[in-house]
Amino acid sequence: MPSTGGFEQLTGYGEARARLRERCSSHGRTEERLLDDACGRVATQSVEAARPVPHEDRAAVDGVAVRASDTFAASGRSPVRLTEASGPVADGQGVPVQTGSPVPGGADAVLRVAGLERRSGELVVFESVSVGANVARAGSDVAAGDQLVGAGDRFGPADVALARAAGHERVTVAERPRVGVLPTGDGLVAADPATGERVETDGVMVASLARRWGGEPTRRPTVPPETAQMESAIGECLDADILVTTGSTGVGERDRLPAVVSDLGSVAVHGVALEPGRSVGVGSISGTPVVLLPGERVACYLAAVQFLRPALAAIGGTTARPFPTVRAELDGKLPSEPGTRTFARVGLRRGDGEGHPDDDPRATGAGRVRAVPLQVGGANRLSSVTTADGWVEIPGRLEGVPAGETVTVQQWDRAGRL
Repeated sequence: MPSTGGFEQLTGYGEARARLRERCSSHGRTEERLLDDACGRVATQSVEAARPVPHEDRAAVDGVAVRASDTFAASGRSPVRLTEASGPVADGQGVPVQTGSPVPGGADAVLRVAGLERRSGELVVFESVSVGANVARAGSDVAAGDQLVGAGDRFGPADVALARAAGHERVTVAERPRVGVLPTGDGLVAADPATGERVETDGVMVASLARRWGGEPTRRPTVPPETAQMESAIGECLDADILVTTGSTGVGERDRLPAVVSDLGSVAVHGVALEPGRSVGVGSISGTPVVLLPGERVACYLAAVQFLRPALAAIGGTTARPFPTVRAELDGKLPSEPGTRTFARVGLRRGDGEGHPDDDPRATGAGRVRAVPLQVGGANRLSSVTTADGWVEIPGRLEGVPAGETVTVQQWDRAGRL
């Protein structure tokens, strides 16, 4: 069994996330948005093509629109001569076209520029083309009525472009979930800390993460861990779809926040078999789900990724996307405690030992990719997050991962929105 670290008991990582998910339902609010503002938003109804794409036959290459039958006899030794024209294509004629331009009437193929020469108003054709060659037929990309985006799907840049091409200007999407962010703790200041003070950063970080994941955060002023003040501040946040607090979640004398939440509503989880982030909590007040994040910076970041991110997706009517991953050979042991879900920070290097962490190792031809352990503990060393290239998740059934093992590195900062 893992050490409880002063907690009465630790809830399993999976069970804790499930209890939060039970408290998070879609808010059901929708709004109509211009497509320009739809990227990253969740569709609340399916979007079908109002017209085919392309809506007419288009040239797929730069060249000359022709009647294919006029070129059948053409060869390098015996070229065919066509008259260059500017309108609909008649027998023995060709009309110059560019990639993406409409195929003029009468033409049924496009001859590439490389297959002809232009001489004094004539087109000398050295190769033949078949009917339909180098032509993007109307509806060849999307037919009218095809589904472009399903209900519950998230618009990406290509979805936005395709929906516009298929005849849409506005779409109906889920409103962004409202996120109340409430930092708590002693001696927290906005800037220029004096002796015994420190700059409040967790609330800023969590608000930034919530915005990245599709939420609309409101960051409240920091409150000290005094019962009356925390109760009042929490009461002002309950118009949000989810409340996220930072700090005051441990087991010390000043860690009063779980008790305050319990008095105002209920606490389903306080203490999770998670490293770092053991003091995370889950509860609800008057129907509003509450996530209590630890005050240690790395633990706060990790717990936000693992709890707030999927909660926001559920409230917004969708599910969180899987993280991008890289498979790598572990260059050093990663320790972990049995019974505890551990997330370890690693750097990625190419097999030749060269290359900057920002290089994408998958794009190199330098052999295997190595995952270099950076940090397992160190719940306050935020610099270890900014310099890491990813995280290795170690299940509770394992007692560490030995060097030489192939591991999956999750790249949280490459995930973008949800």
